[in-house]
Amino acid sequence: MKPNTGVTTNGDQLLATLAALANPHRMRVVAALAGGGRNYVSQLAREIGISRPLLHLHLQKLQDAGLVTSKLELSKDGKALNYFEVTEFAFHLTPAAVADAAKTLTAKPET
Repeated sequence: MKPNTGVTTNGDQLLATLAALANPHRMRVVAALAGGGRNYVSQLAREIGISRPLLHLHLQKLQDAGLVTSKLELSKDGKALNYFEVTEFAFHLTPAAVADAAKTLTAKPET
């Protein structure tokens, strides 16, 4: 998925982004990666204070929304480390931007 730079006009992408950021753990993940740069899962889990399985769940949601990317690398001792980093994104939310995005929604409203 492409990084989000600029105004989003795709309603589905906007919903995914807002949903991804609507969780305190995911906000902490973005904050940790934005402040400390790329990091691997085990270290990031220790820094944030959550389990690795729970972190994986949140990282997947952030990655699906295009807010983080990952890269698998081998350490010097041969261990596979999955590094994550935050992507550059900026959203300017205005009533007009939301209205434009709403026109492109593919999801049906719940009744």
